[in-house]
Amino acid sequence: MAKDQTVLFHSSVFGPIHSRRLGVSLGINLLPDDGKVCSFDCVYCEAGYNAQGTGTTGLPAREKLRKDLEAKLHQMKAAGEPLDVITFSGNGEPTLHPQFPEIIDDVIALRDKEYPEAKVSVLTNSTRIFDPKVAEALEKVDNNILKLDSAINPTMRLIDQPASGDFTVEKVVDALRRFSGTGIIQTMILRGEHNGKKIDNTTPEEIDALIEAYKAIRPREVMIYSLDRSTPEEKLQKVSREELEKIADRIRSNGIQVQVN
Repeated sequence: MAKDQTVLFHSSVFGPIHSRRLGVSLGINLLPDDGKVCSFDCVYCEAGYNAQGTGTTGLPAREKLRKDLEAKLHQMKAAGEPLDVITFSGNGEPTLHPQFPEIIDDVIALRDKEYPEAKVSVLTNSTRIFDPKVAEALEKVDNNILKLDSAINPTMRLIDQPASGDFTVEKVVDALRRFSGTGIIQTMILRGEHNGKKIDNTTPEEIDALIEAYKAIRPREVMIYSLDRSTPEEKLQKVSREELEKIADRIRSNGIQVQVN
């Protein structure tokens, strides 16, 4: 059963907020501030389902975003506020913005000028890494955090609900090899039900498949986590920290670095 849940971020630059994964984070939303644009429609998305619509404001202009970020960084620096990371997340998939590569360059330049010790992170669902320009831009950031929620196609499609029928685990795992040694793979671990179908990526079969995918990709590290905020699908269950640690230990036994969040 779905519930009415809508977008969280109502500006292009938001925060800073405290991220459980990244520290003090200033957010960048490259999607509309009153709607959602995404190539996935994840059952656990804190910004709600895509059915809420794309809104009326459109995608933020590159130049306005640059000015807004510059002003915010100036303000934070003048106030002596700390900053650990500038994070691209927001109301959907940031790499869908047509000027994503150019915006990455702008943000890195502003970071270097104002907070050189801060990292630049991108949370991406991996659907646009097949575009060479997007992939090149992702290689420039400090934390290129790429989604892989299941290495079994039916489970991946049930959890992530990709818009493209051509998007498969095999294709994305092969493309993710490009980021060997640098990319961070992020996996949501959960159980529940959606549209009468059982969801569970904690089973031995699921974890074994993920381990094989991680071994093929050879990421810098893997992040596993479970539900922390409200989701649009009501029949989802958070996996306990204790169980996440047991799953992490199984993954680590294969020589893969894992962070539990």
